[in-house]
Amino acid sequence: MAEKMSLTVADAVDYKGFPADKSRTGGWISAALSLGIEICERLSTMGIAVNLVTYLGGTMHLPSASSANVVTDFMGTSFLLCLLGGFLADSYLGRYRTIAIFASVQTLGTCLLAVSTRLPELRPPPCQATEVTQCKQASNFQMGILYLSLYLIALGTGGLKSSVSGFGTDQFDEKDEKEKAQMSYFFNRFFFVISTGTLMAVTVLVYIQDEVGRSWGYGICSASMFVAIVIFLSGTKRYRYKKCLGSPVVQISQVVAAAIGKKNVKVPSDIALLYEDLPEALRIHHTDHFSFLDKASVVTEDDYGDNGTFRVNPWKLCPVTRVEEVKKMIRLLPIWATTIIFWTTYAQMITFSVEQATTMERTIGHFQIPAGSLTVFFVAAILITLAIYDRLVMRLWKKLKEKTGFTNLQRIAIGLFLSAMGMAAAAAVEVKRLSVAKEFSETTTRPITAFLLIPQFFLVGSGEAFIYTGQLDFFITQSPKGMKTISTGLFLTTLALGFFFSSLLVSIVKAVTGSSGKQGWVGENINKGRLDCFYGLLAALSFINFGLFLLCAAWFRRKTAKHAPEVEIIVP
Repeated sequence: MAEKMSLTVADAVDYKGFPADKSRTGGWISAALSLGIEICERLSTMGIAVNLVTYLGGTMHLPSASSANVVTDFMGTSFLLCLLGGFLADSYLGRYRTIAIFASVQTLGTCLLAVSTRLPELRPPPCQATEVTQCKQASNFQMGILYLSLYLIALGTGGLKSSVSGFGTDQFDEKDEKEKAQMSYFFNRFFFVISTGTLMAVTVLVYIQDEVGRSWGYGICSASMFVAIVIFLSGTKRYRYKKCLGSPVVQISQVVAAAIGKKNVKVPSDIALLYEDLPEALRIHHTDHFSFLDKASVVTEDDYGDNGTFRVNPWKLCPVTRVEEVKKMIRLLPIWATTIIFWTTYAQMITFSVEQATTMERTIGHFQIPAGSLTVFFVAAILITLAIYDRLVMRLWKKLKEKTGFTNLQRIAIGLFLSAMGMAAAAAVEVKRLSVAKEFSETTTRPITAFLLIPQFFLVGSGEAFIYTGQLDFFITQSPKGMKTISTGLFLTTLALGFFFSSLLVSIVKAVTGSSGKQGWVGENINKGRLDCFYGLLAALSFINFGLFLLCAAWFRRKTAKHAPEVEIIVP
């Protein structure tokens, strides 16, 4: 009997609902089938995002600042909807159904986008004027169809990103040392694999969009995702499935509600009197910080019925372990807040940096590189940095300090510093580009090489390699086991808020510096603005934020000096 139990995974079932057999379910093959979906999601999302600003300006005739904001709002919404996808996966659908449904939604969105870029009725008439203000802008109906397709894609992306990585790790048994090692390998390669999808997007897909046709490029996205869905569904019988245990959002809300409901109750000096219903092995021991939340665990007369029987209402009384889980999540917030601005600098790489490239010399021999494809240096920086870190730094660190590499907080710090340097480099390059643009104002392409943009792409790209892996590791390892999904969602909201902050910052800068009919730093035409000042502002904010992060990281390390054991949430 014991031998039979060892061949099954305790907390997973197969497609029929029976305990998952290790020999027939899960493992690398099952995890790899889900990676195909993620690669195609990156192919679609990044293939659209990095080249969308040129379509909005060149075809839909939107001003420079408006085009940038459309892109950043699209990307921000994509990541913000990860919270919705995570909630549905945890509470109702499960990760498998969530992936299948939202992948289909994204396929529909890319298909509609392909149609909208194909039909002449869905875009304004062509215009050869050098000033976008002289061209007829897209109508509300035309923009409405474009927005519908973009936000269908955003909805699909949100559902997928919240579940794919988690579903991949579901295929491994953490209690099995061999499979646990395989899961670690899966995490280390996950970002590398999806970066490969991004690389294909910014090279092959962008070239097809510019040289063959937008509709062909977006049609390829639809077809590839359809194939990925078929491959994903083909593994239905091989997958391991985790049961829906309810959303951690509800559990956090219960603790907060219970604490507020007992705001006038005094917490006993003896913590042994606080309510706890989990066995000793699964408990998280009480801590003194955020003591207001301890009120949620105080037993009062209201927790007894009229006949004197003890009754537990999770909205009025929560066990200490549940309260401590919420405390652990709150402790993540300062680190969360100080990583948002990185993704604001990242947003510039797929908006204004691409617009810069459209005005610069991009030819190699007789071949002209598409402006959006210059982001290949951004992706190449990610892949090179990851390879050097994996093959050189980790091994060297292990020999020198007997550690497997930088800590998650150290990687985040490196990423923030590199992004700040990237914005400083971008400001310096823009000063040079603007001087040439003013001298050769009559030409569309100025005689200055676009390869001057490589330093900013490379610095921010290397920064992403460190900060993405550092954030993912930090939010997963520092959160309670039962709240892994919401902690991953918390990580993804930094991306969303970073993009939204970019849109907000552009709007504020445009309003403040462009009053009285002036162009301002950002506006209709980057050649008549001061993008160098905008980049300089971002560099200053990034360095200030870097200092704040170091303070928050020091505070977090002090608070976690005594590491408490993690537990699985048990829903009553």
